[in-house]
Amino acid sequence: MAKRKEDTPPPGSPAWMATFSDMMNLLLCFFVLLFSMSTVQQDKWDAFIASMNNTFSIFDSGATTIGEGVLISNGVSQLNELDMYLESTGKLADSDVNAEDIQEYDRFEEMDQQEVDQFLEHIEEQNLQNNEELAERVEESVKESGIDDQVEVTFNSQYVQLSMKGALLFDSGSAELQESSKGVLDKVAVLLEKYAKGIVEIEGHTDNVPMHSAKYADNEELSSARALAVFYYLVDNSLLDPVDLRHAGMGERVPIADNSTEEGRSKNRRVEIRIYN
Repeated sequence: MAKRKEDTPPPGSPAWMATFSDMMNLLLCFFVLLFSMSTVQQDKWDAFIASMNNTFSIFDSGATTIGEGVLISNGVSQLNELDMYLESTGKLADSDVNAEDIQEYDRFEEMDQQEVDQFLEHIEEQNLQNNEELAERVEESVKESGIDDQVEVTFNSQYVQLSMKGALLFDSGSAELQESSKGVLDKVAVLLEKYAKGIVEIEGHTDNVPMHSAKYADNEELSSARALAVFYYLVDNSLLDPVDLRHAGMGERVPIADNSTEEGRSKNRRVEIRIYN
């Protein structure tokens, strides 16, 4: 009679031991990550973020964005496709910042406050110089297009701006583009195609005279509708990528002139198109 074969345990470690080892490895990685984050010098980081608010338009309070998919929240930076973002903002161009400047990001922890201030001041000055050169080229093209009496060109370290009076584009209380304004917008679209290599932002502004109609409840809605009307026109009548276009209504919140006079209110009723370099 054949003997019954005794049961033998499978070779190797027990199954529970593999699971336990995986859990311990995960815990180790977790605590290493916590330790690496705890080494950030908070005072230097706070000073850096405060200065970058002015340089890159990073907004205060909570998680915010710089470009598409870039978050700054509670002293931690989650930056998707960093190289693409830096290139789109001009930081990797030879004329903007050299390789030694880029390496400053890597040694930020070693900087003292004076070095941080000098570094940010250098970026600010470089951006201002780049945008001044871009503004000169845009302004020359505006004159060649014959719309220099309808489009005003200004700039700062963050963007080059094209401003158009609201009366040029819209009737009072309306967000429908006038037919006479479309020729101007066509020429503006050509300029944007030529010079805008990144984000283009369209902002609508109004004066402080209260308004209410069947279509728009107040100046906020009217300014948003006007910005959106320009946005749709550029999307439909240019080669600009809609992904790069932004639009916003600012209502009466950002006046550039005195609202107590008709001349001032006329200046405040405007549409601004910003080319972020």
